[in-house]
Amino acid sequence: MASHDKPETATGNASGSSVLARAGKRPNILLLMVDQLAVPYLPFHGHPVVKAPNLARLAAHGRVFDSAYCNFPICAPSRASMLCGRLPHAIESWDNASEFPSDIPTVAHYLRRLGYHTALAGKMHFIGPDQQHGFEHRLTTDIYPSDYAWTPDWLKGPEYRPTGVSMRPVAEAGPCTRSMQIDYDDEVEYQGMQKIHDLARSPAEQPFFLTVSFTHPHPPFVASQRHWDLYPHSDIDMPRVAPIPYEKLDEHSRWLYLAHAQNLYTVTDDHIRNARHAYYGMISYIDEKIGRILDTLAETGLDRDTLIVFAGDHGEMLGERGMWFKQTFFESSVRVPLVFSWPGRIAAGRCAHHVSLVDLLPTLLDFAGGEANTDLVAPIDGQSLRPLLDAPPSAKSGTDAMFADREIIAEYSSEGVRAASRMVRRGPWKYVYTYQVAPMLFNLEDDPDELRNLAGLPEFRNVEQLLHERVIQDWDPDIIHQRILASQKRRLFLHEVAQLGKDYPNWAFQPRSDASRQFIRGSGASGPTSVKARARYPYVEPVQPDRTAS
Repeated sequence: MASHDKPETATGNASGSSVLARAGKRPNILLLMVDQLAVPYLPFHGHPVVKAPNLARLAAHGRVFDSAYCNFPICAPSRASMLCGRLPHAIESWDNASEFPSDIPTVAHYLRRLGYHTALAGKMHFIGPDQQHGFEHRLTTDIYPSDYAWTPDWLKGPEYRPTGVSMRPVAEAGPCTRSMQIDYDDEVEYQGMQKIHDLARSPAEQPFFLTVSFTHPHPPFVASQRHWDLYPHSDIDMPRVAPIPYEKLDEHSRWLYLAHAQNLYTVTDDHIRNARHAYYGMISYIDEKIGRILDTLAETGLDRDTLIVFAGDHGEMLGERGMWFKQTFFESSVRVPLVFSWPGRIAAGRCAHHVSLVDLLPTLLDFAGGEANTDLVAPIDGQSLRPLLDAPPSAKSGTDAMFADREIIAEYSSEGVRAASRMVRRGPWKYVYTYQVAPMLFNLEDDPDELRNLAGLPEFRNVEQLLHERVIQDWDPDIIHQRILASQKRRLFLHEVAQLGKDYPNWAFQPRSDASRQFIRGSGASGPTSVKARARYPYVEPVQPDRTAS
């Protein structure tokens, strides 16, 4: 993964961007995001049970990345990193309570400078007083805190749980009539669809960047009865890899075992099957919402000029190895779904090259026709995927010499651990380094379930040394550890002080709407009939009265 240390150096396929710019046709961009959706449970990645026909349709008409990764397997740092194209440590995004500074340019800032209208509906988990980060319009609030409440404290060990995470969501899994997450995602869907209608009715020629970001299928593991009933309970498959005894776990996994309170709960096979059943129902629920968003785009005719990107922020272990949630570098946690669709412009198919979420910023700027002509004002760590999207699709394209040097860097330092970790994915290899802990090395071609740790074996010494050198190349473990501890100390203090007063500072975004711009107000010259006519889509030219009629 190249790091562009000089802000004035742009990346990507300059010739492709120039052609797009000369043609005068810049695409609208629709980014559809989901939360905690693990790649192995999608039908277009081979799952035989899960029903997600709309996502399968999108994948069938788009380019599917089979080896896409997040850069931090937990919500806030993953999303902040994605939006600014930087690795998390470079913006000091250590955990789910790290402030995302407002002076860091995001893809929304760059696209706005290129003339795009930018809008966000749904979750982005911004921490700090800036709750827009370049989005001109934010249509909903967030579902999670925007302050320092969830700051980890490594000095208290992994059993300190500021978010209250435990195995309760697994033990209590099942169907429901309503949930907080359903409340939230129903609002996100409505606002996303309404925004598409508003954009279609706008007379402006301005292209748009619209992000619609759902919180499902994030735990708790509850699904509406209708979506639960899509699946016979006997059809729910159990994990591929059985639980690994605590004494045989790697140190990082032991920390998470305690952090998730697995030592305090007895998880039965019934609990596991119920949780997976609900998770599949949640995927179907969110698939329907994405289907309606896509249908709205098509009904308004905007689909012809819109690049659609579907992505997740991280995965979910879902009982594999006896592990749940995320926070680890095992595949089910760190891989993400990633699909680009623009029929007629991007050939449908698959790509096996390693890519990650930091690649989105340069890729979207490349398609917007701007990066080749616009200086980046800050470094980025991502690379444009435009060359991969322009290349012919091939399930075996990961071996192409042109792109064979692509690598992934992911980091973790949030709740549930005692030290920072870093992962390198290159070729068939995955190397995981945790500060002052024995490393892990896997060959995923030979060992896709990551059961054989090759670190320390003489025959793999050269590979291990090469990947370790990459880990510490721009990431000094001692310095990183001290920076994180210092950051935690400051934020824990500030959170404590903030709670002493009667008025706790609240950075949560409060959406506001102006009804006067939606409905009829007053007795303007145009009159109510004209207002209603302008809101009709497609617009119909007014029928003039026949002055000759008697």
